[in-house]
Amino acid sequence: MRAGPHNALTDVAGLRVGHAALTGEGALSGTTVVVCPPGGAVAGVDVRGAAPGTRETDLLVPGNTVDRVHAIVLSGGSAYGLAAAQGVMERLEAAGEGFPVPGGVVPIVPAAVLFDLGRGGRFDARPTAETGAAAYGAATDGAVAQGVVGAGTGAVAGGLKGGIGTASVVLDDGTTVAALVAVNAVGSTVHPRTGLLHGAAKGLPGEFPQVEGTVVAEPGSPSPGTATSLAVVATDATLDKAGCGRLATVAHDGYARAIDPVHTIMDGDTIFALATGTRPAPGPEGLFALHAAVADVVTRAIVHGMLAATAVTTPGGSWPAFGAPARG
Repeated sequence: MRAGPHNALTDVAGLRVGHAALTGEGALSGTTVVVCPPGGAVAGVDVRGAAPGTRETDLLVPGNTVDRVHAIVLSGGSAYGLAAAQGVMERLEAAGEGFPVPGGVVPIVPAAVLFDLGRGGRFDARPTAETGAAAYGAATDGAVAQGVVGAGTGAVAGGLKGGIGTASVVLDDGTTVAALVAVNAVGSTVHPRTGLLHGAAKGLPGEFPQVEGTVVAEPGSPSPGTATSLAVVATDATLDKAGCGRLATVAHDGYARAIDPVHTIMDGDTIFALATGTRPAPGPEGLFALHAAVADVVTRAIVHGMLAATAVTTPGGSWPAFGAPARG
């Protein structure tokens, strides 16, 4: 197996990713949008954390009416950040993308949020519909920016600066599977004895440097609902809603390999899965390989996110990075 051309979610043809971050004094938050191909993509979801903040997840349950979504929004701002999805909906409506209804279309935009409130110093600095629209406007099918960007702008993982990470793999039969993660967890991504990132062992040959963390961070005593890692996984294989839901379920194994502990009362860990359907539906052996790969790409995306993150100091706090230079 090998990574796709960008080693990113955008290696699944037709998907675009855009980031937007808040600016100004006291701001440390942002939004990431995954835009689906024209006509949308089949989707599923699996929510494992005990403190989720989500929108439109019930629609993704097999048996419910709509089977395609037009974008996925990941955002900071806790429940306030769900407002970012409105901006994405408006941009999609203007483009004529959505579920057709009499008189127009209704874009289907599931969303999930992570907690970063006050990390920049201002509790009221959080994403809005304008942030979502800006992320949509920045969406591209090329390389994906990682680290302290988009929904990862205010992310923290185990006391270290977290961020956005992404990875992909092309299976032996040509199927692509990829992940994008906003790493924001109570648990740590670093092994306490070796100083290495838990997930680095899942890297492809030569993908990750074997570096030890240069700092030791104490996660402190978080309150329930003040963390949450979010992810979108995707494939170009043909899957139905139930198949996408199962893909999201297996993808959570990637969290467990890279974050310890995970799915806690403090986290609202959520993973969305997309299938663009440009390749045939896999048989049993192909589906097994797809499931095995999706957990690995989530783990690799988390490692990329931690390696790309830079240290941040604001009036709201100071978070060292695993192995990157400071960001002013």
